[in-house]
Amino acid sequence: MSLNEQERARTSEELWANLRLAGTTPEDVRTELDFDEQQLRAALAVEPPVRPQDVWLLRDHLEDLVRERGGTPVPYTVLTQRARLAASIWFPLRRSPRRRRG
Repeated sequence: MSLNEQERARTSEELWANLRLAGTTPEDVRTELDFDEQQLRAALAVEPPVRPQDVWLLRDHLEDLVRERGGTPVPYTVLTQRARLAASIWFPLRRSPRRRRG
């Protein structure tokens, strides 16, 4: 599964929107997901050297954080449930820390 430039840009905007809705900081998310700084920057930008599974993990984690606050996450136009099925064929997807607990 490969995203074109427009899809990467749109996904990055959606990730940042959900980060804002989650009311947290990039540093907190980085710590919670055990990402290094480059890993988080690449995942938020959806740019190389990003690993696709990191983007999916970040996506799920941000959705969980927004919902925990009682909000509704910004929907993802590219990283949909249907796309998740296709992605899971190509690489292992990790569950966000909050989904592992629940």
